[in-house]
Amino acid sequence: MYFIRNVVFLLLLLICTCTRLHAQIADTTTRQSDTVQHTDATTKNVAHIADTTTHADSLSLHKVADTLKPALTLADTAGKVKDTIHANTAPGGGYAINGKAVDAHTGEGIPFATVFFPHSPVGAAADINGNFILKTDVLPGDSVIISAMGYSRYGRHVYKQQHNYNFIAEIPLSTNMLNEVVVHAGEDPVVVLMRKIISRKPFNNPDRTQNYKYEAYNKLEIDLERLSKEQFEKIPGFNKFSFIYNNQDTTDDGQPFLPLYMTETLSDYYFERHPQKQREFIKASMVKGVENESIDKFLGSTYQNINAYNNFIPVFDKQFVSPISNSGLFYYKYNIKDTEVAYGHRIILVQFAPRRPGENCFYGNFWVVDSIYALQRITLAVPKVSNVNYVNSVSVYQEYAPINDSIWFGVKDKFIADFNAPYGVKLPGFIGRKTTTYTKILVNDTSVQNVLDDKDYKQDVMKNDSARLRSDSWWATHRTDSLSKNEKAIYQMVDTLNKLPVVTTYKHLITFALTGNIQAGPIVFGPYFYLYSNNSVEGNRFRFSASTSDQVSKKIRLGGYLAYGTLDGAFKYNMNMLWLLNRKPRSYLYATYTHDINHGQSYYDQITSDNIFGTLFRKAGVPYKLAFVNEARGEYFKEFFSGFSYQFFVQHREFSPYAPLPNSMFSDDKGNPTNTVISSEGGVRLRFAYKEKFLDGKFLRVSLGSKYPIVELNGAGGAKDVLNSAYNYQKVKFTISNTLKIAPFGTLHYNAFAGKYFGTLPYPLLEIHPGNEYLVYNPFAFEMMNKYEFISDQYAGLALEHNIGGGIFNYIPVLKKAKLRQFWTMKSVIGSLSQDNQKLNLIPGGYPFRTLQGNPYVELGTGVSNILEIFRIDFVWRVTPQPLATEQKAKYFGVFFGGRLGF
Repeated sequence: MYFIRNVVFLLLLLICTCTRLHAQIADTTTRQSDTVQHTDATTKNVAHIADTTTHADSLSLHKVADTLKPALTLADTAGKVKDTIHANTAPGGGYAINGKAVDAHTGEGIPFATVFFPHSPVGAAADINGNFILKTDVLPGDSVIISAMGYSRYGRHVYKQQHNYNFIAEIPLSTNMLNEVVVHAGEDPVVVLMRKIISRKPFNNPDRTQNYKYEAYNKLEIDLERLSKEQFEKIPGFNKFSFIYNNQDTTDDGQPFLPLYMTETLSDYYFERHPQKQREFIKASMVKGVENESIDKFLGSTYQNINAYNNFIPVFDKQFVSPISNSGLFYYKYNIKDTEVAYGHRIILVQFAPRRPGENCFYGNFWVVDSIYALQRITLAVPKVSNVNYVNSVSVYQEYAPINDSIWFGVKDKFIADFNAPYGVKLPGFIGRKTTTYTKILVNDTSVQNVLDDKDYKQDVMKNDSARLRSDSWWATHRTDSLSKNEKAIYQMVDTLNKLPVVTTYKHLITFALTGNIQAGPIVFGPYFYLYSNNSVEGNRFRFSASTSDQVSKKIRLGGYLAYGTLDGAFKYNMNMLWLLNRKPRSYLYATYTHDINHGQSYYDQITSDNIFGTLFRKAGVPYKLAFVNEARGEYFKEFFSGFSYQFFVQHREFSPYAPLPNSMFSDDKGNPTNTVISSEGGVRLRFAYKEKFLDGKFLRVSLGSKYPIVELNGAGGAKDVLNSAYNYQKVKFTISNTLKIAPFGTLHYNAFAGKYFGTLPYPLLEIHPGNEYLVYNPFAFEMMNKYEFISDQYAGLALEHNIGGGIFNYIPVLKKAKLRQFWTMKSVIGSLSQDNQKLNLIPGGYPFRTLQGNPYVELGTGVSNILEIFRIDFVWRVTPQPLATEQKAKYFGVFFGGRLGF
């Protein structure tokens, strides 16, 4: 069951991950800054530079058809018309070659690219945005070459009968470094430069300022690629709707893509360094595709920011070493490639590449401001050999501009990712393109502090009530980056698709496959994986589950299920009600009544085996340990913007075990022997999860976690003689958990827990340490422990899981290509049982309960994950306690499997 929940969770997380794409290709008509100065092409012998520069990549020529008219159109490498820009025309009988050199993946202009005719002095240099104009009276040759440091060479045929050219040259990054420069005396200049860059990081990092504010415009586009019109028409129900391919375009490598999803947000972002505070006001939001109000907040700037000055840069859930990390010289090799002038400063081009393939490092280049050693722009690309799942390519781009005499501030971010199925490069995939532009920047301004100190603002991210009501004319005047042809087409196309009945049908089918639920008007049926299971009491068990949808009420959900066992011939059922009193911050009332078989639970995380997967993957030879339960429970939950929440609950429970579980120690409220434990309990749960993020559904929500520790304290007490309850007791439990990013050594998750029970109690009311009786790995249970094997009335434990990443596999070529990953686990708990509770529960000749007094339980594990980019295998050893004389030592080692969809 854990595996299925994990799949659903991570697929939901994938939606949110797409909203965390930090950049997107901007419109090809990039505005040129009036403050940028660049060297005049006429002052350079560009042909000499090009002919004397060593390039490791091959030259490709792109032929322009003879019939191409001198219209102002852009052609990609396949000769397809892409867009139209303004251009200069040739004077009198001369020739004018206008264009723009752009990075093939990010779409950003390549600064100071050289445009020339081979073996000729005729040439020009592009400006800082990659725009160029080359004019000549006569053509010195039949091809023009575009060369840029750190990029492959680009060539295009030209013809005497055509006098005006206008095109975009999409040039891929070169993965090869130039020939190493041998320095015979003194230290390598690039090492000296890198040390100066690193030493100046504390002064150049924009986050060093006391506070800042900016307006952020975020744009996300998701496109379907590698699905031709012919393939699309073969999908059942879609053959009549191939007209949407009128909006189809191609990627830089000629692959067709179809725009499907588009979002825009405009927000004001405020930041203070000490004490660290941040706040964002989303002023406008436009979503075409998935409609979810909570996603809007993830499309702002709060969850988008990356900072190249940090030692590690996040790429999905992986941490990559920044090329200007304090340890950059250990991970990267560098070459100084060129110098130019921008914003009145001399800037230096540096190319970098990983020293050792397989490590989490980028390749690319950056421009750094001489004497100040601040970044002017940086382009990062993830090598194809990197251990990142479902991604064919990833590019990151950041651009900086001077705000005042002392700081260069980020003005643009981009993040582009090409997603594909595991080992399915030829199958349809998706391209995510995210871009953020920053304007109206204020640094160290008192107005910023006033906003952050305002007590009326309770949340880090707040959305204007009218954010989704902005008109097209409002967007046209307020967006700071114009929409491309593809982006404009998305708005109309997505609206058209969403109105098609066949699209609605497919949406329901996909939702059913992922969540197990399917909606039919006011009723939601499912989950389907509860339909069938099998156990020793019921035999074949069939269960039908349903709940009301938001069409009945947007605040109240009624649900339940009806189950039947063929062996015991009995019906079981559950009824529940959820009443959402408030969504932000969340508060609700919940009530449930259950009359059913109890399949066991973990008190560290709720799990169940009442599903088909629990039936299929149960350990052989382990007897079922079941009980019949009648349980009524009510809850009131309230959350605060600070991350603190509390929950009050009351519960009445009747617990009647089946063999082999004992009942000889049970008594009723009169002290007479009975077969049932009856308890009435009330308590409170206190939880603090600072800055925990959630993806909200219509009634439920999925936690996206927090980078801070999550602390929980539970206290409860049982009252005798309340509804025939037979026991007085108190109990308290405490847990703290977190996942630490310990780059470059992966992640470390820990969960520490402890608890104590007060009173003389039968085992159902004590701590039953959670064992795993299935072959599927369960991170919330002890794998080599059986259920009801160990009981305690006081205990403390610790669970660790260290995901190393590729580890040693990165250095074994065959295994590196398979993207295998290493991990190790440790789970331990120590406990004790009072003399009174031992006397009551540890009956000689009875059920063999054990205690952990003076003999802690410890199990260690290791294994291989990311097998076929999904599965994992765990090898687990039970270290202590040692096997009993009647136990086989072979039972103290186990092999488990599991699965996880993640990057």
